[in-house]
Amino acid sequence: MRYLTAGESHGPQLTAIIEGLPAGMPLTVEDINCELARRQTGYGRGGRMKIEKDQVTIVSGVRHGKTIGAPVTLVVENRDWKNWTEIMSVADVPETAKGTRKVTRPRPGHADLVGGMKYHHRDLRNVLERSSARETTMRVAIGAVAKKLLAELGVTVCGHVTMLGGIQATIPEGLSITEIKKRSEASEVRVVDPNVEAEMKALIDATKKKGDTIGGVVEVIMGGVPAGLGSYVQWDTKLDAKLAQAIMSINAFKGVEIGIGFEAGKLPGSQVMDEIFWQENQGYTRKSDHLGGFEGGMTNGEAIILKGVMKPIPTLYKPLQTVDIETKETYKASVERSDSTAVPAASVVAENVAATVMAEAFLEKFGHDSFDELKEQVTTYREYLKNY
Repeated sequence: MRYLTAGESHGPQLTAIIEGLPAGMPLTVEDINCELARRQTGYGRGGRMKIEKDQVTIVSGVRHGKTIGAPVTLVVENRDWKNWTEIMSVADVPETAKGTRKVTRPRPGHADLVGGMKYHHRDLRNVLERSSARETTMRVAIGAVAKKLLAELGVTVCGHVTMLGGIQATIPEGLSITEIKKRSEASEVRVVDPNVEAEMKALIDATKKKGDTIGGVVEVIMGGVPAGLGSYVQWDTKLDAKLAQAIMSINAFKGVEIGIGFEAGKLPGSQVMDEIFWQENQGYTRKSDHLGGFEGGMTNGEAIILKGVMKPIPTLYKPLQTVDIETKETYKASVERSDSTAVPAASVVAENVAATVMAEAFLEKFGHDSFDELKEQVTTYREYLKNY
């Protein structure tokens, strides 16, 4: 499976094309719209979420509620486009219009300046329109398709916030993936710990009043993943590495952990490795899951556990110092519409990009011209693992 996304933040639409899905997989716009709606929620979101109510249109690759094996094309229209038709026009426009909302004062921490240098742009709007986190709309849409495939194969995916602005959530031991999902969905900041929710919301409010932003840490858990996806044979076939790349590709993410992550560097091996056990009719299990479901770049049958850290959003309503690329004079950075935090929403994005990579891993291992063929092979493989 492979995909491409296209579109600018204030352009007419966002587009994704997915190739390699098996024929006969159930898929509806509702499967995708529910994930798009989740991305737009979360305490601390800004004014753009009040304008856009993302709804997908499937324009190819699906007929009568099922994929047909052809490329699937997804489109999400930008409702705010009506206010940007001349500014973002594909056709040439008068010089007076070209200067409207021109950006020459790059925001520290954003792609503005470096993107302008790389592509020789003198209007940094050409950079920020594509580098905007608006692009994650389509990666969530693609992830929704991947989640549908995984759910049909018995895989559960959930995400939640473990830390926001330095406030740490406590996750009770033994909490099931289903319970984590239920609790995080009920929380405006997507935490499973109700004791810190009010404190986090108060911090978000205080941060917004200051014109500042805050980051945090999100966790993605995937259950029901069989052992043996990925490979140890080459560096670029290791599935944990692919997942790490996917998480790092999300706007503003600056680090990834798998399992206990960096904590492993503080502990002896006896407290890090996951001891192996075997039970009849169940197969191999682990006493713990410190390694986050991976050994040697391959899944080991335990739950996949990923964490990602998101830096504060670089667009500040009390902007930092920058330099105008035209005059080279010192100014305050440009201000674009933004959020005081997008960490709760980022947990949804992380879920979906991780699900996309996991779906690709299933399709890589098993034959998948048809969905029935794929399901049959996965079922057979799960039975094989129980008796290995």
